Parts: sequence; C-alpha cells; structure tokens
Amino acid sequence: MSQSIGPTLRKYWTFCSGMPFGQWFFSKAIGFIAPYSGTISARVVHLEPGQGEVTLQEHRIVRNHLKSIHAIALVNLAEMVTGLTLMNSLPDNTRGILTGIQMQYLKKARGLLTAKCVCEIPVTNEKNEMEIIGKITDEEGDVVATALASWLIGPEKS
Repeated sequence: MSQSIGPTLRKYWTFCSGMPFGQWFFSKAIGFIAPYSGTISARVVHLEPGQGEVTLQEHRIVRNHLKSIHAIALVNLAEMVTGLTLMNSLPDNTRGILTGIQMQYLKKARGLLTAKCVCEIPVTNEKNEMEIIGKITDEEGDVVATALASWLIGPEKS
C-alpha cells in the first residue's frame, strides 16, 4: 500500500475545482500521477469526502470493435471513481490499495458516461477491507455498468 494521499487530494481539489479549467487540470494531474488511469482521459467533476463523480467522453482510443466503449476502459473508470472517492475520504495517515474489482456490464456504453460513487467515510485508519460500488450511466441516465471494488485501507507505515 502507498502513503496517504487523502490530505493532498482534498487540498488540490479544493484549490483547482474553483478555478477556470481547474477540473481539467486536476484530472490531468491525476493521469500524470497514475499514468494508466490517464489513458482514458476522464474528467473529475465532483469530489468531496464520501462522494465522487468522474466523466468519460467516448473517443476513438477507448472504443472496441463494436463501436462502443471498451470493457476495460469502463473498469478503469470505475477504479478511478471508487479510488478517488475513497482516498479523498480517508483520515490522515491512512493509505489504501485496490484488492479486487467485479464489473457487471448492462448496456453498450456510448457517448458521455458519468461514473458516480458514494462511500462510507472511515473514522479511523485501522486496517479494514471496504467494498465500494461505482455506477456508470450514459447520457440518457441508463446504468451501463456497475462495479464492486474492494479496497484495503490501513495505517501508513513509518
């Protein structure tokens, strides 16, 4: 597990989200810190302890041969929204790592997608396995995929 990023996320989101192009800049920074997540060019649009929202506009690089958004791009989006939401909710001196993710695909994903997550806010940094749900909807509001992400949280190592 890595070091706690919760305090840093909160600081930079608060700073960036109120600025013109702040969401874009914050999202690019996340992609720089986590390069694989950056490959889908998702945009963080809302982030507060216990809640997160990330959008993904369909573009060629995330499409599959069926001209819809690839299943793995949807997993990447689900990991991003559940991870950012949880990491932003962690107490100081707490870290986390994804230990598993299950996806259910319900409809072809096309156009602008919105991934939302609501999670419990941990009150301590005790070691704990948390299961978090992320839902991905299309522009019509239909759920195209759901994720059940397992995150292991615990205290930072000295």
